[in-house]
Amino acid sequence: MTKMTKTLKIALVGNPNTGKTSLFNKLTGLHKKIGNYPGITVHRVSGQFTLDDGTQIELIDLPGTYSLHPTSKDEEVVLKELLRNTEGIDGILVVADVTNLKRNLILLTELQDLGYPVMLAVNMCDEMQKKGIQIDVEQLRKHLQIPVILVSAKKSRGDGLRQGKGRIHQMKEMIPQMFDMPSKEYFRNYNLTGTNIDFITPDYPNENLYKLWLLYTEQDKFNAYIKENYPKIFDLPFNKTTIKRLLQKEIVKRYKDINHILKDTYKVDKSKATGLTDRIDRILLHKFWGLLIFIFIMFLVFQSIFTWAALPMDWIDGSFSHTAVYFKTHLPANQLTALLTDGLIPGIAGVLIFVPQITLLFLFIALLEEMGYMSRIVFLMDRIMQPFGLSGKSVVPLLSGTACAVPAIMSARTIENAKERLISMLVTPFITCSARLPVYTIIIALIIPEKDVFGFVNLQGLVLLALYLLGFVSALISAYVLSKVIKSKYKRFFILEMPEYKAPILKNVWITVWDNVKAFVFGAGKIIVAFSIILWFLATHGGDKFANAGHYYQMEQTAGNTALPDNLSAYKLEHSYLGQMGKTIEPVIKPLGYDWKIGIALLTSFAAREVFVSTLSTIYSVGNDDEQLLRERLASEHNLITGQKTFTFAVGISLLLFYVFAMQCFSTLATLHHETKTWKWPVIIFFYMTGIAYISALIAYQLLK
Repeated sequence: MTKMTKTLKIALVGNPNTGKTSLFNKLTGLHKKIGNYPGITVHRVSGQFTLDDGTQIELIDLPGTYSLHPTSKDEEVVLKELLRNTEGIDGILVVADVTNLKRNLILLTELQDLGYPVMLAVNMCDEMQKKGIQIDVEQLRKHLQIPVILVSAKKSRGDGLRQGKGRIHQMKEMIPQMFDMPSKEYFRNYNLTGTNIDFITPDYPNENLYKLWLLYTEQDKFNAYIKENYPKIFDLPFNKTTIKRLLQKEIVKRYKDINHILKDTYKVDKSKATGLTDRIDRILLHKFWGLLIFIFIMFLVFQSIFTWAALPMDWIDGSFSHTAVYFKTHLPANQLTALLTDGLIPGIAGVLIFVPQITLLFLFIALLEEMGYMSRIVFLMDRIMQPFGLSGKSVVPLLSGTACAVPAIMSARTIENAKERLISMLVTPFITCSARLPVYTIIIALIIPEKDVFGFVNLQGLVLLALYLLGFVSALISAYVLSKVIKSKYKRFFILEMPEYKAPILKNVWITVWDNVKAFVFGAGKIIVAFSIILWFLATHGGDKFANAGHYYQMEQTAGNTALPDNLSAYKLEHSYLGQMGKTIEPVIKPLGYDWKIGIALLTSFAAREVFVSTLSTIYSVGNDDEQLLRERLASEHNLITGQKTFTFAVGISLLLFYVFAMQCFSTLATLHHETKTWKWPVIIFFYMTGIAYISALIAYQLLK
């Protein structure tokens, strides 16, 4: 009979930037599940691997944290999970950076006091020689009284990793024997006597004292949990100033103990260091040259995204167009075929066409992160972005937004602080993306003369640059406003580690790209496809005049209707549900200088901004979206009532401002929903941006008409 082995749940815990994720990927590979903790947007990742004896290990990768006294939402997740242990965690594998071992051990000692079986993996051991570091692993084990291993998550193979899996057997033996729980003596050792918490132990004699201490000091995060399980804690006097002073004493005592341990086990001899990091950083972190190099690197990244993504994007667009034509030709002409060829296939194409850009963007982000340069970007930009309520890492989604807001919003995942991450996502749609360019170019060509100013600067190009700058400034101003509106109970602490420069681990890069592309396709993609089908239905269905369009069109031709479109397709679109919606909103958009035809283009551009151009082509009977032909048709269009040109300078400026500010892309809304796990913020930012767009367009038209 085969003996059943228990699946052990091991939590992977460590400071940010210690290589925790790399080690997780090395142990579990692609055998992992990614989700979210209930009610929050912090990612929950777990994976499995098997020990030599057949024991199944479920590895739970908790968010990076510096301490069990949280200063961010991510750190709060770790504390809540370890105190409540809803996952049924059996032991903890702590990952520490060999170059910052002292600070990393603070978290380890807290976990030991909490009573968990702990094992220490000192990562990046391949950097020891470069940094002149020596570690006496055996002495470190004796001092900490836990298994300790040296590993390098960067290397594909190594004794450290194999030894690490073997050491987990020791954790198995420790699991039934929880560490001795801290007693009152613990508080005397940390100079915390008289904190009142030691008086509550008679009420909870079998409870871990450090757990009670954490619940007491962080009780604002555990109100419901304490009320249900430890109500006596609320009976204790609570003074924030006193608690802060006691927590400082605790940290000081921990550092003293850690210094004593490392004195005999951890040596750093700078004279033996062979690394180039410090010399490289003198250039890359320079106030002027470092910023210039960063701008140049970002320029290369986004130029690559534009140029390299163009070919596969065109191929995807063409392939799906040919597929739709093929099915139209070979399938019966009915509603099901129309749904497939005009709704479902374009909807799927609208998802997959973003994949090349998303893939390239996250490829570059992963490479920069793996090589250690991303931390330098954060350092350089944090001082500039901080006054606006943003992080140094916010520059990545903001710059990425010039290509497409969809992958740009997803790239904000790298921002640890929840408030800064949310603000970065919400203001990214203000950045002018590539989809706005067709709208800008055709309207600029209509209202701005093609001439030079100062003899060498093209006026149309200058206007286009002004629109880009207006979007970026609007993003920063909106970020500042949101930073005052969105409240956070966490203070902002800028703690940044500068990792060593190293060659990227291609497996980690691949996993990062794959996870993000898959998340978009199966997350936001579902919403985009659904909305595309809804738009198709509204544009291809209508009342009696739509159903019998041929008859009514011929009648109105015979009657000499001068407002009649040039072809039947435009007539049907006018009398579709979408067309009727355009006429319904005409009174609302008329103060902006728009008629119902422009209203239809505004509505259809919710699918994607560039649809504005193709919709105008259909309405004005051009037959295709050739810009030259469409521009001529729009320039000659006159209002039948006033006799004036439809696209005047005032109307053109109004439209440009509307598209600078408006949230005219449902893919962006769907991605915001996917990233925030709520419709609250997408709805708020939609009305916020639409409101600014409407007011600015209204003022511009009324002043210029």
